[in-house]
Amino acid sequence: MIQLEGITKSFGSLQVLKGIDLTINKGEVVSIVGPSGAGKTTLLQIMGTLDKPDAGRIVLNHVEVNRLKDKELAAFRNKEIGFVFQFHQLLPEFTALENVMIPALINGTSGRNARKEAEEMLAFLGLAERASHKPAELSGGEKQRVAVARALINHPSVILADEPSGSLDTQNKEELHRLFFELREKLGQTFVIVTHDETLASQTDRTIHLIDGRINGESTHPF
Repeated sequence: MIQLEGITKSFGSLQVLKGIDLTINKGEVVSIVGPSGAGKTTLLQIMGTLDKPDAGRIVLNHVEVNRLKDKELAAFRNKEIGFVFQFHQLLPEFTALENVMIPALINGTSGRNARKEAEEMLAFLGLAERASHKPAELSGGEKQRVAVARALINHPSVILADEPSGSLDTQNKEELHRLFFELREKLGQTFVIVTHDETLASQTDRTIHLIDGRINGESTHPF
């Protein structure tokens, strides 16, 4: 599903990733944990093709993404990878429905079909009545569920989430965590989640421990 081989990354003289080898299987929910500065977000951005490694190989859904040209890479990213960020990154001037539609429109879906898909996705996530509201009119938990709907609209191979519940209160945090596992059960969705939340990490199938730019073991959580 996702295979990283020998991934390194430096910013100036600071080497942030020091040879990462990691495989994520289809349908897994995997968390990445570690102290601040360990390279977690950098690794997620490279996995999501938002940044390029200095060395190494990235294979996602049988495609070696390192070999794609910029335009091909942008199209691949839009279709195959969904992103959920800590602060939702919704566009404030657009409604929830319009925010969810944007990746589908970029992917070449007609406006009519994009609207239909977005409406179905919002309804699936319990947000049908909030579709016409702009982000400023939504609660923190609602904004993150809209962000999840946007991430799912193109039916991507994987959802990459960077501290997705970091800005939420306890109740909304727990609801978002439950949602991830419901999506895995109902859609077979693969998740890779960078988190400091020990409760969320303990619920995932595997936890990858990243320290000083290297993988320092992993924990499995059989249920």
